[in-house]
Amino acid sequence: MVGVVSPVRKTPALRLTAWGDPPSLVDAEVPEPTGTEVLIRVEAAGICHSDLHVLDAAPGALPYRPPFTLGHEIAGHVAAGDFAAEGLAVGDRVAVYGPWGCGACRRCAAGEDNYCDRRAELPWSGAGLGRDGGMARYVLVPHARHLVPIGDLDAAQAAPLTDAGLTPYHAVAGLKLADDAAVVVIGVGGLGHVAIQILRATTRARVFAVDVREAALALADRSGAHRTLLTRTDTATVLRRETGGADAVLDFVGSDPTLSLAAGVLRPGGALAIVGSGGGKLTVTKPGPLPPGASVSLPFWGSGRELREVIALARAGSVRVETEQFPLGAAVEAFARLRAGQVSGRAVLLPG
Repeated sequence: MVGVVSPVRKTPALRLTAWGDPPSLVDAEVPEPTGTEVLIRVEAAGICHSDLHVLDAAPGALPYRPPFTLGHEIAGHVAAGDFAAEGLAVGDRVAVYGPWGCGACRRCAAGEDNYCDRRAELPWSGAGLGRDGGMARYVLVPHARHLVPIGDLDAAQAAPLTDAGLTPYHAVAGLKLADDAAVVVIGVGGLGHVAIQILRATTRARVFAVDVREAALALADRSGAHRTLLTRTDTATVLRRETGGADAVLDFVGSDPTLSLAAGVLRPGGALAIVGSGGGKLTVTKPGPLPPGASVSLPFWGSGRELREVIALARAGSVRVETEQFPLGAAVEAFARLRAGQVSGRAVLLPG
């Protein structure tokens, strides 16, 4: 083993202790790495709507087994463990690739743990999702291959990029967009505002942003959207008129109304990426609500290679997450504000 573990054996951690219970800030043991594990001293941990889905889940709805520490968007520095083979050293600042898979299948070997072939068999989806995550001062990462150096990038930026940056980047990378393409982004929250920046940085598409909140449209403007629209009864009509039919729609909400809007503005042969987990349903029939030739994808996180590319964009100044920062002790307040739709961009916890 390389590195020195803190002599402090207890550390605050925000944990889900039982299904149906609110998250609790408790004193947890500082984990000790064994085998290929690496201990990370957490500098920042993002809060995601996926965390709310976990907290609100009924017993048995998810394969996870409480108790576990929440937090799948993590940045910090290497504290101890087996990491020399990856060219890392104690103190190196890293972002944590969160969708840990089985580690043995073909997809995991290629750095695509997000699409692990054994995903359905695992009692976890990754850090903070069935396994202890980063809403604590320390987190144990199963292998150094899940660590991406961030250099001098602010940890409060790097942490949310591991999901709020990686997921939209992966969704955009799956699109085939001509230079004059029209892309509609529905839902300008933690992921949506980053998606707009990624589209502007990596494509020449015209970006149309849609949300029910004026504040979210202001965020879309700051993020570089060419056109913003408040959701109204005529939004689909306006979008069809101004785009001629969208080449792609990125739905970061995934509710019945947003999926209906997405299907209604897509042009023939267009692509719909359903990123949000809002519980909506879209009937796929032929013929049906989707236009001829349409494709539908369900992006889930992204690959380790894509995370490195997202970090590179951020370090180059092409992508910046708008954040609201909270100390770890204010985590319950941060969750409440996120649930009430009162967070602009991404809420980030700073364990201190």
